[in-house]
Amino acid sequence: MKFEHCRACKTEVTWYSIFVNIFLVVFKGVLGALSGSAALVADSFHSSADVIASSVTMVSLRVSSKPADEDHTYGHGKIQFISSAIVGLILLTGAIFILIGAVKSVISGHYVAPEKIALLGAGVSILCNEFMYRYQSCVGRENNSPAIIANAWDNRSDAYSSMAVLVGIAFATFGFPIADALAALGVSLMVIRIGIELISDSIDGLMDSSPEMEDLQGVYRATRKVAGILGISYMRARTTGEDLHVEINIEVDDALKVYEGDLIVEVLKQKISQELDHVGTVQVFLTPLILK
Repeated sequence: MKFEHCRACKTEVTWYSIFVNIFLVVFKGVLGALSGSAALVADSFHSSADVIASSVTMVSLRVSSKPADEDHTYGHGKIQFISSAIVGLILLTGAIFILIGAVKSVISGHYVAPEKIALLGAGVSILCNEFMYRYQSCVGRENNSPAIIANAWDNRSDAYSSMAVLVGIAFATFGFPIADALAALGVSLMVIRIGIELISDSIDGLMDSSPEMEDLQGVYRATRKVAGILGISYMRARTTGEDLHVEINIEVDDALKVYEGDLIVEVLKQKISQELDHVGTVQVFLTPLILK
């Protein structure tokens, strides 16, 4: 973690996201209705889904912060993967409705050029969502939070959609009214892709897929630095929300006394926790080797 205040940002970031998205819902909704822009109204709906997504993220962060108990020996971190999947489903559902409306508009040919004031709504949306994406992705990375990272991508998807809306409105106001409906269609396809990716990543997390190779390499390097360890029989790890849980079997001299083996285990646990960020439990098993 780069800075100590990153922990404080974790509790604040979702509140900022909720307030910004509520502002964008009202701002884009009003301008979309006044200007007659279907794309901006669709983008406003996207932001309303973001309010729900941010609320879900906030709840998941509070639950995941609970300590481990008898029923959840690895803690409650996996709820962040559930939260991420819910965000993906919200984006996917909303985008499908936007897609249906845009396709109907294009097929029917019932579209009119919006007023130029709609450009302001799209421009403000791009700036706000890109700022929230950068802020939340930073907080998510530093706290290793899949829920916050998912919420950040939610804002990035809104920034992309607003860019498409801006281009569509610009073309529509300069003599190509169909561009507004096509922008709404393009927005929906983009959001569908992001929603599917979030759901896929969440499923991987819930099914205990292997962590990044960089994390496993970090555990390996930390292990090789501990005196008395002759080799590694096996090593595996899984991510539970923000924490990495490690299981490793090390080879030691069979002539070691029990307390010496216990000391090596404790040193190894401390070394792994020092070398890697966001380490949860570390389970170490010993395999004695007969040395000639």
